[in-house]
Amino acid sequence: MSTRRRRPVKKINYKMKKKLAVLFSLVLLALVGVVARITYINATSGSKYRKQVLSQAQQKYENQTLPAKRGDIYDRNGNILATSNKVYNVILDCLEINEDQDTVEPTIKALVEVLGLDEAEMRNLLTDDATKESQYQIVKKQISMDDKKAFEEYENPGEDSGLTKTQLKERSNITGVWFEEDYLRTYPFNETACDTIGFTLSRDVADAGLEGYYNATLTGVDGRQYGYINNNSDVEQTIIEPTDGKSIEISLDLGLQQIVEKYVNTFEKKMGAKNVGVIIEDPKTGEIMAMDGGDRYDLNNPRDLSNIYSESEIAAMNDEQTVEALNGMWSNFCVTDAYEPGSVVKPIVMASALEKGAIQETDTFVCDGSQTFGDTMIKCAVYPSAHGTETLGEVIANSCNDAMMQIGAKMGATQFIKAQSLFNFGTRTGIDLPNEGAGIIHTKDSMGETELACSAFGQGFTCTMIQEINAMSSVINGGYYYQPHLVTKVLDSNGGTVKTISPILLKQTISSRISSDIRSYMALSVQQGTSRHSKVQGYSSGGKTGTAEKYPRGNGKYLVSFIGFAPVDDPAVVIYVVVDEPNVEDQANSTYPQYIAQGILSELLPYLNVVPDESEDGTVPETELWEGFKGHLKSTSISDSELDSDGNLVDADGNLIDWDGNRIDENGYLLDANGDHILDEEGNYKMSTNLVSASGSTDTDSSGDAVSNPDAPAPLEDDEAETTEDNDEETDGITNEEAGLE
Repeated sequence: MSTRRRRPVKKINYKMKKKLAVLFSLVLLALVGVVARITYINATSGSKYRKQVLSQAQQKYENQTLPAKRGDIYDRNGNILATSNKVYNVILDCLEINEDQDTVEPTIKALVEVLGLDEAEMRNLLTDDATKESQYQIVKKQISMDDKKAFEEYENPGEDSGLTKTQLKERSNITGVWFEEDYLRTYPFNETACDTIGFTLSRDVADAGLEGYYNATLTGVDGRQYGYINNNSDVEQTIIEPTDGKSIEISLDLGLQQIVEKYVNTFEKKMGAKNVGVIIEDPKTGEIMAMDGGDRYDLNNPRDLSNIYSESEIAAMNDEQTVEALNGMWSNFCVTDAYEPGSVVKPIVMASALEKGAIQETDTFVCDGSQTFGDTMIKCAVYPSAHGTETLGEVIANSCNDAMMQIGAKMGATQFIKAQSLFNFGTRTGIDLPNEGAGIIHTKDSMGETELACSAFGQGFTCTMIQEINAMSSVINGGYYYQPHLVTKVLDSNGGTVKTISPILLKQTISSRISSDIRSYMALSVQQGTSRHSKVQGYSSGGKTGTAEKYPRGNGKYLVSFIGFAPVDDPAVVIYVVVDEPNVEDQANSTYPQYIAQGILSELLPYLNVVPDESEDGTVPETELWEGFKGHLKSTSISDSELDSDGNLVDADGNLIDWDGNRIDENGYLLDANGDHILDEEGNYKMSTNLVSASGSTDTDSSGDAVSNPDAPAPLEDDEAETTEDNDEETDGITNEEAGLE
């Protein structure tokens, strides 16, 4: 039996122990250094590297905003006036593309061929030091869903695309392009109701119209999509869904609005004025049914000034002038601008005097042509003639300034000012539109007998269109003053009703008996007075004209207006038309706003199914409209025609034509294609039966409401006004940046 020999155990000597200790120390120091470096990188650049890791793990999934859809705006019949459509911003991840040179050319080619981007710009983004490592470069904004799909189909063509292997490989190398969701605000009816609707400067920035006033309601809350690497090195995805904005339904009727704008547009083309404003209101609720106030512009391109200014004028504007022009174009004359209203306030003044007992229904007044206050004589419009003895109805029908001055004196300054305040003159009405003006009325300290006299017929103080029509609605509806408003419902994103906004009755101004009296006086004005040019056949109506001489007096500048309602016994609508400085030599003619009102009412009343209350056999005679409306409103066959500087219709070659498109000479005789006169059966020149006359010509009489005395007091300046309530929605207009200027 053999015995196995054991190996001797080597012992570690001191020298070896020392070497091992040194080696261990070096390893430990290296580990400590690595940990320290990692800690340093995490503290200084951790966010950067985390984003890179996340991007590489899931390139199209980053920390990004999920936009909320802005609420829609509907008219009272459900027509969409403003909506937001989903669009996409094209995002370029330059870092991703530059990681592999094989991806650069295919990606650039796709961007150029499919999306129409500039090749040089794309190459510059990928090579410039400032952008080549960027993971977020917006290269195109707000492309459509179709464009997005076109790019995706190009990038992933499919096996049956018919492309070669080389082409398929090339397209497989497209990378670093992704699409960010956004919304584009659109307005289906372009410039229709532009002053009322307003627009957005960006997805959630609005300053004008309903868009501005209800911006907080319409704007939703954006969501968020983000991710991170968890403990298992997986990408955790978190999505906070956006909350869409609420929609609003408004009292505006698209059909009525289009009727209003048709007649305003035609008047502007035929005659024109510094400004034309129209409001239609439901007197029983305060709801605004149509509103057209100021310069027309396309809501889809609100920075386009070409409707108002020539190319040379626009080119000559500096940034400050451009912003001023834009703010002027976007201003709503109906709610913002204050002016001396003229005689349209007479029914309101008379109603107040009756309510306060200063006068009685049976009172009569003697007009001798003027009233004298100290050294100042204020004349009636018929001076040196006179109206003589008048009933209250005749005072309104004749628009007698003399009698109204006497009524004002009977009220006295204190009572008169209280009456004005009762009807909200000098105070904002609270309509749900931004930048509402308040107007200026006299105080007890500033109102002397001359100021009182002039205020009684609508001069020496200022108001807005919305103040006047809302006060008149109260006068003719039984004495109930409603807050004027547009929004009637707030809707959720699914169309469900969140809130119904009912009419708000603020106060009673006069009794129903006095309201009935005033309606009859204004009906007399239509029947035989200054408002007779507003008459619509088949319907009873009441009205009052206004002719206000603008300050400084004696410069020939007038603001003419008409306010009316129909039917008399149960008014369905109130209409107010203001024509500021019509483009004629004799501006003091209140027939012009009557023409507009008559045309609108002739279509509006049947549109609203208002029963003709003056039709005995059920038939309604056709209303004879203003000469300037004839043919033009009905003409749809004339193309490439326009009005020349004299108001004559010309074709594309500059030949004079009538509204039927027939060529005529300067006297209105018909011409054939060769320019020769067309003869009738008797051999005489044949006259056109559908002519348009020059803008300055008219066969109408002037309605007498004007102040003819240069000593009549000027309207108060703003710094003389009493403090009015703040309007939280009032703004200072847009900035250069918002206007798209440097």
